[in-house]
Amino acid sequence: MALSEQDKAERPFTVREVAEFLQLKPTTIVSWIKNGKIKAVKVGHAWRIKRREIFRILDGEK
Repeated sequence: MALSEQDKAERPFTVREVAEFLQLKPTTIVSWIKNGKIKAVKVGHAWRIKRREIFRILDGEK
């Protein structure tokens, strides 16, 4: 089953993807998650971050 464009847009990002997008180190993103600056969900051993969370950070919201 192929993903729709909306499903692709809703796909959560990995720490590495967010770090690359924001031009930061993955350790910074993990630190932000642990400090509560970014909301994320842990799936197994990996964190997943929703797209809206990335844009919330970019918009300067708390």
